[in-house]
Amino acid sequence: MIDKDPSTFSAITYAWVIFISAWGGAVSFITKLKAGRARAFNIVEFIGEIFISAFSGLLTFYLCESANIDKLHEIVLVAISGHMGARVIFMIEKAVEKRINTVVAVVDGEIPSKEE
Repeated sequence: MIDKDPSTFSAITYAWVIFISAWGGAVSFITKLKAGRARAFNIVEFIGEIFISAFSGLLTFYLCESANIDKLHEIVLVAISGHMGARVIFMIEKAVEKRINTVVAVVDGEIPSKEE
């Protein structure tokens, strides 16, 4: 039986994950505003930042849970990934792509090099 399933986490757990990662997204948006890379009062851009941050925070939460990372470290990682937003999603994508390529190479009888 699987002891960690997305349906077994409480609503309160999901609430703090979404809140912490969205907060990281808000901080990222404010940083972009101050740097002149975002327009003030652009609600669509702000909401987009929050949704992307919440999604990346949720992915990070699931990865932390599967790796049995300490809860305090998990909170920090969720907040940082919320702040990073789409960048963390691309990092996860690259890691998954690398893993898939390694598995495919092994199945095809190739021995992947250490540099990959």
